[in-house]
Amino acid sequence: MEEEKVILVNEKDEQIGLMPKMEAHEKAVLHRAFSVFIFNDKNELMLQERAHDKYHSPGLWTNTCCSHQRDGESNIAAGKRRLQEEMGFEVDLTESISFIYKAPFDNGLTEHELDHVLLGYFNGEPNINLEEVASWKWMPLEDVRVDISLHPELYTEWFKVIFDKFYEHINIKL
Repeated sequence: MEEEKVILVNEKDEQIGLMPKMEAHEKAVLHRAFSVFIFNDKNELMLQERAHDKYHSPGLWTNTCCSHQRDGESNIAAGKRRLQEEMGFEVDLTESISFIYKAPFDNGLTEHELDHVLLGYFNGEPNINLEEVASWKWMPLEDVRVDISLHPELYTEWFKVIFDKFYEHINIKL
């Protein structure tokens, strides 16, 4: 099976090439990604705990799902695909904001992403893929914000960046 490729981009989000995912993380090359945030009718956020055998950030809590777009795939289509693959459901998504971040990991890999934040609503229970997700929970945004400040080591780097810099874009009122 051919290794998944990520879309290399410049700071304007213009595609400049493709690269195998692991190579992009080894070389810290800027690439396109997305982060999905699913809310319920109580304005709680669905969090996932990443599977414990993920190649980076294993066992950490993060937004509902995230991944990389495939070549020729829109942000929304990619978000819907990955939401189904990881969490076992599909909903309509809307684009919110995008930002660039760079986070080195203890294993020598680095995330350097132009991350597109996608928002959606769901009131059911997910059917999680245990190869991707260890657990999940609903949590009020303010509780997430407080817990990140008290226990930052429990959360992924990109999730902390979103909460620190872009909280007002995800703190939406129903």
